[in-house]
Amino acid sequence: MQERPSREFATGIVWFRRDLRSFDHAALYHALKSCQQVHCVFVFDKDILDHLPRADRRVEFIQASVVELDAALRALQPTAGLITLHAVAAEAIPALAKKLHAQAVFTNHDDEPQALARDAIVRGALAHAGVALRTFKDQVIFERKELLTQQGRPYGVFTPYKNAWLKKLDAFYLKPYPMEKYAASLAPCSAPQPVPSLQALGFETTNLASLKLPTGASGGQQLLDEFFARIQHYHATRDFPGVKGPSYLGVHLRFGTVSIRQLAAMAYPLHLQGVEGASVWLSELVWRDFYVQILANFPHVAEGAFKPEYDNIGWEQGKPAKALFEAWCQGQTGYPLVDAAMAQINQTGYMHNRLRMVVASFLVKDLGLDWRWGEAYFAEHLNDFDLASNNGGWQWASSSGCDAQPYFRIFNPTSQSEKFDAEGKFIRRYLPQLAKLPNAAIHAPWTAKPMELQAAGVTLGGNYPQPIVAHDAARTRTLLRYAVVKKPNALPEA
Repeated sequence: MQERPSREFATGIVWFRRDLRSFDHAALYHALKSCQQVHCVFVFDKDILDHLPRADRRVEFIQASVVELDAALRALQPTAGLITLHAVAAEAIPALAKKLHAQAVFTNHDDEPQALARDAIVRGALAHAGVALRTFKDQVIFERKELLTQQGRPYGVFTPYKNAWLKKLDAFYLKPYPMEKYAASLAPCSAPQPVPSLQALGFETTNLASLKLPTGASGGQQLLDEFFARIQHYHATRDFPGVKGPSYLGVHLRFGTVSIRQLAAMAYPLHLQGVEGASVWLSELVWRDFYVQILANFPHVAEGAFKPEYDNIGWEQGKPAKALFEAWCQGQTGYPLVDAAMAQINQTGYMHNRLRMVVASFLVKDLGLDWRWGEAYFAEHLNDFDLASNNGGWQWASSSGCDAQPYFRIFNPTSQSEKFDAEGKFIRRYLPQLAKLPNAAIHAPWTAKPMELQAAGVTLGGNYPQPIVAHDAARTRTLLRYAVVKKPNALPEA
């Protein structure tokens, strides 16, 4: 019988978090190589779950994906499986290491402030017990300080960051971790327990199934296969919410049911061949890395503006501001594209990327409300909520972030609607009360003739609201509001 090679540790634990797959997984790979036996664990962390609404699509997505992960580990090694706990992770991981007599815990990086604080507690508790905590890059191609300017500083502007990203990229960074040949190190589950049901976790079933959003690694692969068949058209279709243009992989990237290396390795060769759709989509993956390293290197963005002077802006406050915000949240602004987009997020937990920019610009620059209000709303409602990307997107829209749009660039919600939903297909889907309006009127119903409104069954102020703000007047107020950060010689564009 062939002697097994010596390993650094007798027993190790892999702590799964936002990486719910059994393939191309950095922490799992390093654990299997370094330990004679490896236990796998996922913690339904009460510190996170206890603050969520009881009906949360993300929890349902995670629970289903964890069930699939457990099965995938058993497929690698029939006696193996996933230990699942419903506890406070910062307490449960050190306790599990003690129970299993583990010498090391392996996990992948998470640079969100709350995650870093949790990991510091875990690291301290493990160190006190003589247990190592090994962490690895897994959710991005480049992270933290891997890419720096010539002055040795983190990038704050996207284009030079992207150039450096593409220059450094080679086969090494796209190579998947080979898991299968080390699978024999997966430890047997002595007392296998089924993954807790959604109800056992204290949550309710949502409309996730009816949305036909596939879960787990198999769902991620299904969406990737579908997108790969149309990636060459991505650049031409991605801005139109009524068209099947995006990859819809955001939630799978968020919870790691797909591998970022797999996605980049798919797009990069096509990019080199000049396939424009692949180049534009690859650029979106670079934006994701960019925002992750912004959060890691400039953690103050989680609380305030990347550019501190933008914290001096005087946002609307009091009851009128709260009423405007509530109208925005409920899709009752009187601007159909904005309202349809808010209906989409409220009904599905998803919002098309073009519309995220439109509704963010509307909240900040039409309504004069603090971008953090919108950021928090998205954080609660988006299936694919990721702090780095969500924060980066909102700060971009409010002009307070790194490489953001100029403060005087203010999206006109009506012209955006006419340009990107010309036939009103998206609006009609989410605002059926406007469905019978002609194309010319559906983008701005207040401009429709009385006979058109009557024929379409639309009553402004009745079954559809009047606009809560006049865009042109709001634009003027915004330029005045942003005067506190206005640079000399910066002239507003028409």
